[in-house]
Amino acid sequence: MATTNDLKNGMVLKIEGQLWTVVEFQHVKPGKGPAFVRTKLRNVESGKNVDKTFNAGTKVETANVDKRTMQYLYNDGTSYVFMDTSTFDQLEVPPETVGDAKNFMLENQEAIVATNEGRVLFVELPASVELEITHTDPGLQGDRSTGGTKPATLETGHEIQVPLFLTTGEKVKVDTRDSSYLGRVKS
Repeated sequence: MATTNDLKNGMVLKIEGQLWTVVEFQHVKPGKGPAFVRTKLRNVESGKNVDKTFNAGTKVETANVDKRTMQYLYNDGTSYVFMDTSTFDQLEVPPETVGDAKNFMLENQEAIVATNEGRVLFVELPASVELEITHTDPGLQGDRSTGGTKPATLETGHEIQVPLFLTTGEKVKVDTRDSSYLGRVKS
């Protein structure tokens, strides 16, 4: 148990049997009346965001979330298999829990896997990853000054928009949060 005065961004709370991550919080002391804490919470399982206000000093239940760096091994068709790099224990994670992270995961890549009471909550990747373009149509010579984009398929099978000058076989840096192109990787 903690009080609302102990809240921090990223802390996981257990409210009415559900797990919520604190996205942001603000202590408010109005001129009249008691102080309160205004929070923005995200449901760990559904991703839904809500605003919730607590009276200052109210006790809230915190959830024990274990975040470990694990190595992604393979997808066996029904689940994604991760290995704890310190104990070598393997963990099977269903595709629904992996979510959009599957678009950027390569075998033997490291990811953070968060668990609570033995249940996997989410898989977190670095903010950006470097992937190779496996297919993209050639850009037209006259189009280079327009700053246009074209679709490109990455080695994971995910498709993103890239500038016209990029070709098949080049490595690019991709933002894992919104699938945006960040730049070309010099080899």
